[in-house]
Amino acid sequence: MAEKKSQIKSSTSSSPAWSELDPKVNALVNDIIGRVADKWTLLILEALDENGVVRFKELSRLIPGISQKMLTQTLRQMECDGLVKRTVYAEVPPRVEYELTPLGFSLGEAFCGVWTWAEKHYAEIEAARKKFARRQRG
Repeated sequence: MAEKKSQIKSSTSSSPAWSELDPKVNALVNDIIGRVADKWTLLILEALDENGVVRFKELSRLIPGISQKMLTQTLRQMECDGLVKRTVYAEVPPRVEYELTPLGFSLGEAFCGVWTWAEKHYAEIEAARKKFARRQRG
């Protein structure tokens, strides 16, 4: 166990301690993680990355289970953070399209690492979950 702790510590030792970081950066990181590390934001990122420019209704179809209210709220937050570009066309009925901005693409690339990690460690995670469930049962 001590060896594992030293491996973890050595892999992060080049990073400054949390207490040494700019408080503004800490606040931004905490805020962004809170906003983007949710199921809907990640699914919207994936849908827009795979499909390019997408109309609202199509986006709703691409993300099973998302309500219109949640899709609207999440898209607004993503637009506010500069992750999504919203284009409204003056037509009847109005046509609204969404696409990822370069910042949105870069966030998608960053989260790609999470998918890669999950794929690599899938068996370990499943084994740990089964072991935990057995301990809880008895």
